[in-house]
Amino acid sequence: MTTPSRRPLAIGALALGAATLLAIAAPLSASAHVSLEENTASPGTFTTLTFRVPNEADGASTNKLTLTMPTGAGLLGSVSYIPVPGWSADVVTSKLATPITHGDDTITEAVTRVTFTATPGSEYGPGSLGIFKLFVGPVPDVGHLTIPVDQGYSDGTVVSWDGGTGSDHPAPVLYVDDKPVVDHDADSAPVATVAPDGGHAAGQSAAQSDVVARALGGVGLVLGAVALVIAVVGRRTKKEA
Repeated sequence: MTTPSRRPLAIGALALGAATLLAIAAPLSASAHVSLEENTASPGTFTTLTFRVPNEADGASTNKLTLTMPTGAGLLGSVSYIPVPGWSADVVTSKLATPITHGDDTITEAVTRVTFTATPGSEYGPGSLGIFKLFVGPVPDVGHLTIPVDQGYSDGTVVSWDGGTGSDHPAPVLYVDDKPVVDHDADSAPVATVAPDGGHAAGQSAAQSDVVARALGGVGLVLGAVALVIAVVGRRTKKEA
């Protein structure tokens, strides 16, 4: 009697396993949330805050973003935005109830809010990510700075990213003296769609790639399952022979 080969079964199992990983990995970007690309800074320095903003809505586009700046001990004396092609920016400066002294300087007013608004046709849709940057400083000597973000969609809904770490909608956090918390969900975000360097076209390609990846993942899963069935049937046929 001929001993049945285990190779077809092993190949089928590997194909199914690989296809399953593709199918699971493709949608991971949907769980990403608003975050800072670099979330640490040293006290007294000036730094660029890069906000990564994924569009998590299935049937709407991101067309507005409002950043609420820290006040009190976490006040940033200087805040300026880096222009994003196709988006306007509105900077709101407010008088401080109590002036703050930094060295020889006394700060009586500060930027409290920055709002980015897309011009018609510049919104970005499902499977895409926006990049928005602020240049700020000096960074205050505190544990961390929390910067809530309101994300507006074309259907009129607004998602407020203002929760604590581990919540469904955590606010971006800049760690200064505190130890940074690893943000796994932020790491799964897709490639940029709207960026200060004019990366709109590259982002559209990335979004298309995401759709292709999802489709290939589904096809791979089906083919892997078929391969496994064929391997099992072939093994049984050999046994009967």
